[in-house]
Amino acid sequence: MPNDDRLSALLTVLSSLDTEASATERGDLDLLDTAELVRRMNLEDARVPEAVGQRVAEIAAAVDGITERFRRGGRLIYIGAGTAGRIGVLDASECPPTFGTDPSMVVGLIAGGETAIRAAVENAEDDDEAAAISLRELGLNDRDTVVGISASGRTPYVVGGLRFARGTGALTVAIASNADSAIGAEADIAIEVVTGPEFISGSTRLKSGTAQKLVVNMLTTLSMIKLGKTYRGVMVDLLATNEKLHARSIRTVSQLAGVGVDEASTALTAADGSVKLALLTLATAASPEAAASALRDADGILREAIAALA
Repeated sequence: MPNDDRLSALLTVLSSLDTEASATERGDLDLLDTAELVRRMNLEDARVPEAVGQRVAEIAAAVDGITERFRRGGRLIYIGAGTAGRIGVLDASECPPTFGTDPSMVVGLIAGGETAIRAAVENAEDDDEAAAISLRELGLNDRDTVVGISASGRTPYVVGGLRFARGTGALTVAIASNADSAIGAEADIAIEVVTGPEFISGSTRLKSGTAQKLVVNMLTTLSMIKLGKTYRGVMVDLLATNEKLHARSIRTVSQLAGVGVDEASTALTAADGSVKLALLTLATAASPEAAASALRDADGILREAIAALA
């Protein structure tokens, strides 16, 4: 428990946060029927995309910064506690199968470590040195990007991590659900998506969590698009790690190359399962070896490789 002075200061801070506010019109939730509860919660959730849309400039700046550092061999590292930390871990874990990236390219760090992914770790978010220790162990440098996520915008774990990251020259980005946040003040780019009081007061896994998920979706998806991980709006660097993804790879090659399933499957086999390489060989009639060389020269961007071979 904090001492009296710290408790008083914390209560003052919480009373100023939109995410901690109570909405007077929701005082009767426990009296409503289920259909009305669904309707009201859906109306609240519908406010989130609009709030995210108000931060287009900041999100675009973050995507460009992340992409530039990726091109120099840098990494994207999320830091957060509780729901915010889990969202970062989730986004990081989905990049390898979706975009064929090395697991070290996008990393999620959560206060309390892996145990905290599934269960609360008491007081972990209050440790303002823990994230810095983890970032130091990762060898953080000026080619990397650190994205701190905190609904309140004041989580000590995130504040300390961003402060350390700035000292290394890494790009720092803050995602918060309150304006003028402490983590925003520590970051090069502050993405403050103000979603207002939660459907259940203070439960920031709701609108705040949804906003965080939408933003991190953009950070990785759009930077990967700019790196050439998609072609005509389709994933072309996905890893076929199960039957569904293997079938999706065949379907992708078949549709984009305009060939039958058998021809698509044969091209994929010759390309060692690479959708991008299979598409390039079918589009240009180049050998897998020549196609692979052209892709390297084009930094993995399929359109440029097709143009070069054509």
